[in-house]
Amino acid sequence: MNKQSFLSILAAAVIIASCGNKNDKSAQAGGAPQVKEYKTLTLQPQSATLNTDFPASIQGQQNIEIRPRVEGYIDKIFVDEGAVVKAGQPLFKISAPEYEQQVRTASASIKSAQASLSSAKLAVNKVKPLVEKGIISKYDLESAQYTYESALATLAQANAAMVNAKTNLGYTTVTSPVNGVVGSIPFRLGSLVSSATAEPLTTVSSIGNVYAYFAMNEKALLNFTQSGSGASLAQKIKQLPAVSLLLSDGSAYAEQGRIETVNGLINTETGSVNIRARFPNPKGIIRSGSSTTVRIPNEIKDGILVPQSATFELQDKIFAVTVGKDGKTKNVNITKLENTAGNYYVVTSGLKAGDQIVLEGVASLKEGSEIKTHTQSPEAVYAELK
Repeated sequence: MNKQSFLSILAAAVIIASCGNKNDKSAQAGGAPQVKEYKTLTLQPQSATLNTDFPASIQGQQNIEIRPRVEGYIDKIFVDEGAVVKAGQPLFKISAPEYEQQVRTASASIKSAQASLSSAKLAVNKVKPLVEKGIISKYDLESAQYTYESALATLAQANAAMVNAKTNLGYTTVTSPVNGVVGSIPFRLGSLVSSATAEPLTTVSSIGNVYAYFAMNEKALLNFTQSGSGASLAQKIKQLPAVSLLLSDGSAYAEQGRIETVNGLINTETGSVNIRARFPNPKGIIRSGSSTTVRIPNEIKDGILVPQSATFELQDKIFAVTVGKDGKTKNVNITKLENTAGNYYVVTSGLKAGDQIVLEGVASLKEGSEIKTHTQSPEAVYAELK
């Protein structure tokens, strides 16, 4: 190889090496990690309503069994099952001819007693002047007066028998004692019924107001009695906010109710206590026996609320990610109330007002990562609470 060829090869190697160094520097410059931007929120105290739901069963304010007062055969049924009836409206007609006969007999007895009374009165009026003139003994007058008083008593007895006969005859028409809804009717026309029949003719449920019965466990009851205002349990009940009712299809009932009573005994088998709430039912939408849900609100003022999407769970603990002044992240273990405000946790410890938290991608964000913050307005984040 001559000298000129050697110099040419050396120059080419230098050029190639120089290009390689430039490419390496460019690669190093392009591979430097970039700081990623995340949405963040600076926590501020918020107000919210926490709802606690309890399965409940509905009963009418009055569930009255309709029973016959007299024995007889059902002659007519004036209503159908599920009918809305008014107080005093006829429900059944019982065929009992003997009570009609009793009325006729009592009427005849009254007429007979009235005739006897008139006769006795005439006798008194006839004897009285004769006694005054000394024509007959006064004992005859006393006897006539006794006969008159006996006739009065007989007439009173006949009138009482008439009242009793009419009362029994009235019992043959069975009427509704209250406004309500007719339940099932197990008997049909021609059925023999009496006051001793085990099954009622029907049941009328008064549903102008309805009662929702539900159970609260001992822990919830303790929180309730400790947090409510008032010296006694009765005062605490009066201070409770209005409660809502969720119907079986999940829709909210238009009328709000009030908790009225809390059972004084805790069921030792279930560890719960029965509670009754009353709801107005002017349109008769809710029927006795329905299954519903009672929702009790709890107002939270100046609470620290964190979106659930801004947290992650690790080993049965819940964490949020905060951002320090240096722009680096830190995982913070938080505790919260059992009830949630929609999609938000109510934090009791771990975070405070003024802390800045990451709102998105927290599960994959490593602790100590440097990030760029894009602060969101509290109004936008908590818009669902308004």
